[in-house]
Amino acid sequence: MTNQTTLLNWLHRSLNLPVNSVKSTLELMDSGATIPFISRYRKEATGNLDEVQIENIFKEAERFKELEKRKESILKSITEQGKLTAVLKDQILGTYDSMILEDLYLPFKQKRETKADKAIKKGLEPLAKIIMVQEIKGLKSAGARFVNKQVADVDEALEGARHIIAEWMNERQVLRDILRKEIQQKAMLETKLVKGKEAEAEKFKDYFDWSEELKRVPAHRFLAMTRGEKLGYLRLKVSLPKTEIEERIANYFIRKNNYETAEQIKLAAVDAWKRLLLPALENEFKKKHKEAADASSIQVFSENLRQLLLAAPLGQKRTMAIDPGFRSGCKVVCLDETGKLLHNETIYPHPPKNDAKMAAKKIETMVSVYKIEAIAIGNGTAGRETEQFIQSLSFVQKVFSYMVNENGASIYSASKIAREEFPDYDVTVRGSVSIGRRLMDPLAELVKIDAKSIGVGQYQHDVDQKLLQGSLDRVVESAVNKVGVNVNTASKHLLAYVSGLGPKLAENIVAYREMNGAFADRKQLKEIKGMGAVAFQQAAGFLRIRNGKNPLDETGIHPESYKVLKKILVDNKIKLTNLKAEKDKIEAIQMKQYISQEIGELTLNDIKSDLLKPGRDPREKMKAFQFDSTVKSIEDLRVGMELPALVTNITSFGAFVDVGVKQDGLVHISNLANKFVSDPNEVVSLGQAIRVKVIEVDAQRKRIQLSLKDVNG
Repeated sequence: MTNQTTLLNWLHRSLNLPVNSVKSTLELMDSGATIPFISRYRKEATGNLDEVQIENIFKEAERFKELEKRKESILKSITEQGKLTAVLKDQILGTYDSMILEDLYLPFKQKRETKADKAIKKGLEPLAKIIMVQEIKGLKSAGARFVNKQVADVDEALEGARHIIAEWMNERQVLRDILRKEIQQKAMLETKLVKGKEAEAEKFKDYFDWSEELKRVPAHRFLAMTRGEKLGYLRLKVSLPKTEIEERIANYFIRKNNYETAEQIKLAAVDAWKRLLLPALENEFKKKHKEAADASSIQVFSENLRQLLLAAPLGQKRTMAIDPGFRSGCKVVCLDETGKLLHNETIYPHPPKNDAKMAAKKIETMVSVYKIEAIAIGNGTAGRETEQFIQSLSFVQKVFSYMVNENGASIYSASKIAREEFPDYDVTVRGSVSIGRRLMDPLAELVKIDAKSIGVGQYQHDVDQKLLQGSLDRVVESAVNKVGVNVNTASKHLLAYVSGLGPKLAENIVAYREMNGAFADRKQLKEIKGMGAVAFQQAAGFLRIRNGKNPLDETGIHPESYKVLKKILVDNKIKLTNLKAEKDKIEAIQMKQYISQEIGELTLNDIKSDLLKPGRDPREKMKAFQFDSTVKSIEDLRVGMELPALVTNITSFGAFVDVGVKQDGLVHISNLANKFVSDPNEVVSLGQAIRVKVIEVDAQRKRIQLSLKDVNG
């Protein structure tokens, strides 16, 4: 049923994007192109749409197709019942609102026998029609004609007629739409504690007796309420001014000044609202708000993950990594520049063993023997104590130490991926390696861990898991392709996220590399089993080859542009083998003169940018950071203190930050700045070093309230 022109026009209107841009994007997707490839290498075709806009086209096109399938199913069902009219068909085909579509289908939907069905079987539908015509005088007398073996008396006849009328009211699409608007504007969302659940529901204490305008409920609060309801601790309901709504329903149908029929319609309206409309619309609004809350939370999680994946890498440095601990000791590993494990052992500088002298000797020896340049320390149990221990040592060469967020390291260490990488080592060694590698390159290491285990979400277990996983996968794909991947060192897990590859081709690349040695140029990729023309086109620009035959293979310039680029370099007397030294000449190139049918200005500008910074990592450089040495636990905090801190998680209601006391504090959105803030990302970013002021400490509940307002420095 889907008409391409209809789809294009619908996407154009709903996304407010040019029709030609939408059309080209859909064509590219149909040909197998990925979102990263389209946004990076097909800018002329799409009119320079970014990844978000391209993804929205993809998602809305899928939603449109699903809606069209639903229309087909509904039309088939109504046709089989012999009830499809031309007007109804036009209404169904003409709507792109799923709620209106379901409203139109409601009278024809197969359902269990209702009170109205039973009344119709008793022959009471004509009486219901008489009432709705609203012209009868002497309704009791009219009702008496319907008394029979199945209907005991007039009251039962009128009650049955009202059941039929109530169902008509419930099935009136226009009325349901009116009530939806009423709910949207006036409804309250109320929660009550389930009797006897006080102790179990302590975490939901704020919602034991809560009421709030439905339209103002933020995503995080709605998800907390629905979680409480799902656990059986809370009752959640949508509340409206009952009498006002019942009158609104009745008045929609009362057309004539007939007291007898008006009374019956009013009674039917009360029944329709309580028994049919309220439960249906309440569920509908709960579902709608849950979907909106899910979308909001998934967006927060996705943005946090994006920032975390694109965090500044230390780079290829010889690194020591320490997974701190007290009783079980600190697990220490030494890694070379590529992250290869060179050595591991355990030290016991803390209680109960307190063997600090021997631990210091071992650390100093390992730093010297393995030429360690940086030390990564996990930020979990004993993290601050280990940091202070390391900083008390003296090394021959300069060695910087860094606290590393170890969320998810234990998940990785017990995973199949870790077992494949380190089959001869236990989980403690694997966890330490993960801590060290995520300092060297957060992106390359974090792709091995389920994103939901990294600890940067907001109610991630309460949202639609399929939507969440899809969104997080797209974020990882976007981050990997934004940075680019060294094809000669990347793991198969990192390669799998490169545009056009996937797990199987990633495995084949690694297998080829192990058998034949390092790739010398991008053309060699075509020799890999399964690497067809489409896969090569999609992947080539994102795969980097350091120190290969062709310097262009180290850049983000796609091989399809090499021919025109070589002409540009020859015309401007620029040596391909010495691009970094030719910066002035590259700056002076007038790219517009090379515009042709094959290549446009946007692509040419990207090429120039890549030539100016060949092989450059787009991520920021890592900066050293230290917590306040006088603060080690929550008991050391005092109201009014100003402390250095690291942003560890961002939510819609504020930012969580680490001040070095093993318990993150919250900077509520109202305390992020001396002005109104609608989105915390406007003020802070994940991993950012900031200074905060302590405004409240509850050691018993382990709650720390912080502020960025009026902080010095």
